[in-house]
Amino acid sequence: MLVNVQDLRKVYRAPGTFGPGAEFVAVQGASFTVGRGESFGLIGESGSGKTTIGRMLLRLLEPTSGYVEFDGYDVLSLAKPQLRALRRRMQIVFQDSGSAFNPRLSVGDQVAYPMRRFGLHPRGEIKARVIELLEKVGLRPEQAQRYPHEFSGGQRQRLGIARALAAQPDFVVLDEPTSALDVSVQGQILALLKEIQAERGLTLVLISHNLAVIQHMCDRAAVLHHGEIAEQGPVGELFGAPRSEITRQLLDAVLEPVLS
Repeated sequence: MLVNVQDLRKVYRAPGTFGPGAEFVAVQGASFTVGRGESFGLIGESGSGKTTIGRMLLRLLEPTSGYVEFDGYDVLSLAKPQLRALRRRMQIVFQDSGSAFNPRLSVGDQVAYPMRRFGLHPRGEIKARVIELLEKVGLRPEQAQRYPHEFSGGQRQRLGIARALAAQPDFVVLDEPTSALDVSVQGQILALLKEIQAERGLTLVLISHNLAVIQHMCDRAAVLHHGEIAEQGPVGELFGAPRSEITRQLLDAVLEPVLS
């Protein structure tokens, strides 16, 4: 087991005029584990809490309460210097790949940043490592000099994957990695992720509203509804014999196609 999540909770409180305002519970009591090398899916409609959980796993968002363990470390109790060191091993590919990049810096500089920040390679080797990563995700070496706006949505998603891999992580959260991409590009991105996971032994948490993506990519998954886990288990069982009415309702919707 690499990741252990217990009773994770996130509550937002609206400011009140004369005291505490109304509460909004984004995540309520989420518990699950993710094994080494496993792909674990978080499925749910918009607003179900899946992205909130993904960000709390990396402590990009502070939980209200709960427990997150990564490879034996209590993530939520770590001081900032310890957390920064651990973050090399825990990366995320954001849903909006366009806004995740600085428009004023070349993509090569941005892919190189994790290598420099964590001191992963000698300075003279970084350019070659960036080119190697770009080629790995299906981009050309000369594209390292370009800027984010010069790339398509699918290419920016590849860049997001390259930047995450630059840190040499063990664990990657993928937030809607195929959202807003056409079907053929979705298939290419998922095939790339499978290939990279097999080569590097990565552990993945894949967040998606698209059940076909989860079915294609994941070993196990949890179904979220209004911030709570309605059901979790092996993907074959979830889709083949769902126990929860929420899961059955999701399955009743048309599965979006994904190319293998």
